Amino acid sequence: MVQVLVLNASYEPLNITTWKRAMVMMLKGKAESLEQDSSRVIRKDIMLPTVIRLRQFVRVPFRELPLTRKNILQRDNSSCQYCGYNGDKLSIDHVIPRSRGGSDSWENVTTACLPCNIKKGSRTPAEAHMKLRKPPHKPLNSLSFQTNKIIASGHHKEWSKYVIGWR
Repeated sequence: MVQVLVLNASYEPLNITTWKRAMVMMLKGKAESLEQDSSRVIRKDIMLPTVIRLRQFVRVPFRELPLTRKNILQRDNSSCQYCGYNGDKLSIDHVIPRSRGGSDSWENVTTACLPCNIKKGSRTPAEAHMKLRKPPHKPLNSLSFQTNKIIASGHHKEWSKYVIGWR
């Protein structure tokens, strides 16, 4: 399935859609193509779009991304933030342990493999002589997860110039 990045009139990333839906929006005059795949021609004068921009601004209500195990693993690319292990034996670690007043917040939880989580125990990373590869942060939205994954896979590298500033 060919995916197309949809931008608001303000160039803010809105969502990812199918090429067929993108073509319908373009043919109805609701969107314009900003990037095309020159190797795929729909008609002799139309190439397959990879990024489209809506002609009219769409107001999108803000929805906060919930703090769930799935979202934490996705934010941290399913890898231990202490040693880099990338597998299925991952857990959620509190940087400042709950026993010491640490909260359940985006800035205090991170992904850790079981050996690192056990090694750290109920200490802070500094006390356990362990360094975080990346400090935990609150992601902006779920769209950034999807686009980061697609760009990192080598597909649609042209999306990066529209997505980078909105992460």
